Formats: sequence, structure tokens, C-alpha cells
Amino acid sequence: MKVSVIGTGYVGLVTGTCLAETGNDVLCVDIDQAKVREMQKGKVPIYEPHLDVLFERNLKANRLNFTTSLEEGLNHGTIIFLALPTPEDEDGSADLKYILGVSDDIGKLIKSYKVIVDKSTVPVGTADKVHTVISKHAKVDFDVVSNPEFLREGFAVDDFLKPERIVIGSNSERATEMMMKLYKPFVRSGNPIIVMDKKSAELTKYAANSFLATKITFMNEIANYCELVGADVDKVRIGMGTDSRIGKRFLFPGIGYGGSCFPKDVKALYKSGKDTNYNFNILNAVITANEFQKTILIPRIQAFFNNNLKGKTFAIWGLAFKPETDDIREAPALYIIDELLQKGAKLQVFDPEAMPNVKKKYGNKLAFYNTMYPALQSADALIICTEWSIFRTPDFEKLKTHLINPVIFDGRNLYDLDEMRKEGFHYSSIGRNIQNP
Repeated sequence: MKVSVIGTGYVGLVTGTCLAETGNDVLCVDIDQAKVREMQKGKVPIYEPHLDVLFERNLKANRLNFTTSLEEGLNHGTIIFLALPTPEDEDGSADLKYILGVSDDIGKLIKSYKVIVDKSTVPVGTADKVHTVISKHAKVDFDVVSNPEFLREGFAVDDFLKPERIVIGSNSERATEMMMKLYKPFVRSGNPIIVMDKKSAELTKYAANSFLATKITFMNEIANYCELVGADVDKVRIGMGTDSRIGKRFLFPGIGYGGSCFPKDVKALYKSGKDTNYNFNILNAVITANEFQKTILIPRIQAFFNNNLKGKTFAIWGLAFKPETDDIREAPALYIIDELLQKGAKLQVFDPEAMPNVKKKYGNKLAFYNTMYPALQSADALIICTEWSIFRTPDFEKLKTHLINPVIFDGRNLYDLDEMRKEGFHYSSIGRNIQNP
């Protein structure tokens, strides 16, 4: 099938590449000329495991191409995916200016029947708005479909190629049949394609992300309480996770969630509720609790250093909002960095993939290191913000050699408490007690 994807961010580029991998002829459209030139040369603009292999293979096979021309993209594809940004507006709502702006252009340019697919995460009723905007100019038939993405950064390629489910919101039999045909190769193992109305499809994505964010936040609250009463959150987590009604996933406490989806989607659903005079009390609590959790290590750091961080040097391992991505949007590490810089501390940082993006934000305010151990040199303490696998089994003797003090503030609970006690570290984690030396 001939497919066009408008927008080449995380969602758009993964969508286009994976659709090309199943034999479709895909043309991706982006307004960034420099970015398009680089992609045409074979350079992947984002870090996502396995994406580079598929990208290169399909580019060479001429199944995946790139352009800056929206008109060319519309002429190419019968199915047109909109994978455009929906950034958080000042009031917490999703800003639809990019989607509706492109929709207006689509109405002026389409010359034959198209299926316009909302792939971006959008509020309930967006598909109807897109249809209305296109209808103002369009002189041919078209359908608008909602097809929310459920891609986890760091696992996006696997999630697209082997989806747990595919949701299609459509009231057009013609469009539904085309979408079913497009996605058939991805569900050969029997996972469902769920067809529903457009509004329900739009809400499904928001509801799923908001529930997961709530689950994470609830566990963080339990962890904080564990510290006050002397309980161990790891034991509580295991006890809870064996209940099949709860499950084991998303029960690991830490310094809050970040990224491009959870923070934005929770706030957008909360704002959508307010717009219809419905108060999502639980989402309001989630938003508040998560903001608090992102800097929960700061008071502990201050207390250890007698409330004077000026001139202290801290090593930070992990800058991305989660491992296996270079995405720093709403990353807890950035909140910690901002607080420490404000208090006069010096920071030496390392992340396997996210440092270029952090450099764009902070420049020479931070000292960047290409490997993990040199970042510790002459630091007063280590702060862990992202649970990259390479941080899980470090050489603790080397840590003690490099650090001024054997002190770790661990926002992701990477290490065993007994081991930290035996190694002689002052070790502060989330929801777990330790008798520090």
C-alpha cells in the first residue's frame, strides 16, 4: 500500500519505518529541511533501539523516502498518518495548532480519496475537528480515523511490530477495511484489532496513560510512607505484584515519571475534564504528587551536607527520562539539576545517549563525561536518576576511589541494601531503610 506519514518525530519515524518493513511504499514528510536531508542520507535523527537497522534496510530498498513537500506526500499516499506534535499549552490542554494547521492545508491539496489517520495523542473530539477543517476546502471524499499509538520509548520498534492491540476509531466501512488490511501483517499471532468509534479511540489512549501514571504515582506514595514507618517498599511491591488483579509492572518506585507522554497526557485529560465541568480529582492528585517526587532527593542531599551545597560537586548518572532513549522531556534529572545549580553546586554528568540533548539546554553549566567512572572524579556524592543497565553492577571499589565520600543518592533503587551496607556506602534510595555507616 502507498502510505504517507506527516511528521518524523518518535511516533512518525517509527510508524513510517515499521510500515515500510512490511512492504509498504512509505513517504515521510517533515518541514525541517536539514533533518530531511540527513534522513535522505541515511542518518536516523533519534535514538531508538533497532530503528537504525530497519531504517537503513528500507531506505536502501526504496520503500522509505522523505520529503519536505506536503503536496507530494498527499499525492503519494492513500492513507495519510498525522504524527504531529501536540505540546502542552499553558493551561495544560493539548495544543492542536500543528494538526489543525496541516488539516487546513490537506483540504486545499487533496485531489482524490484519502484516509486521514490521527496517530498523535489528541483530546476527545479532535478527529471531528480535523474532519471539519478539511471539509472547508476539500472537493473530494475523505475519511478521518483515530488510530492512537501505544509505543514505549526504548521499545517502540518491538511495540509496533508486535502490538498487544491495535485500536481503530472509525465510522467508515471503507476506511476501516483499508486500516485492517494495512495492519494485518502485525497481528498474525492473534492479538486484536479493536474497532470502535473515534471518540472512544481517542479517550482510550489518554485513559491508558493516565492509569499507568496513577499506578506509578501510587507506588511512589507508598514508598514515601514506607520510609516513615520503617517498612521496605521492595517487599510491599512484591506482595502487591503477585495479585493478578494488580500485576507486577509499573510498581517500581522512584523519582517520578517523565517523558513526552505521561506528564502531557495526564494534564490534558485533566484539562479536558475541566472543560466539560468534570473534575478528575485523582488526576489532580497524580500531577501534584509527581511534581513533588521529582525533587524528593534534594532535601536528603541538603541534610547530608548540612544545608550548604555551594561549591559541592555532584556526579549524576542518567539524564534521559528512562533508559534506552535520548528523550529528556520532563526528565526528573533536569529538575534535580536545576535545584542543585540554583543552590550553587557543580555537576558532572553522564548518560549513554541523552547528553547531546542536555548540552543544548545547559551548555557549559554542566561538565559532560563520555564514560561513567570519570564523571565521579572528586565528586562529593553520586546521584542516580535513570536506571540504565550499565549502572546496575558497577565496580564499587572504583566508585569509592573516585568519590570524595562513599555517598550515593539513588533515585531508582538499583542496589541491594545489604551490599551497600557491607561496602560502607551512605546509601539513600526510595522507600527502603538502611543503617548508614
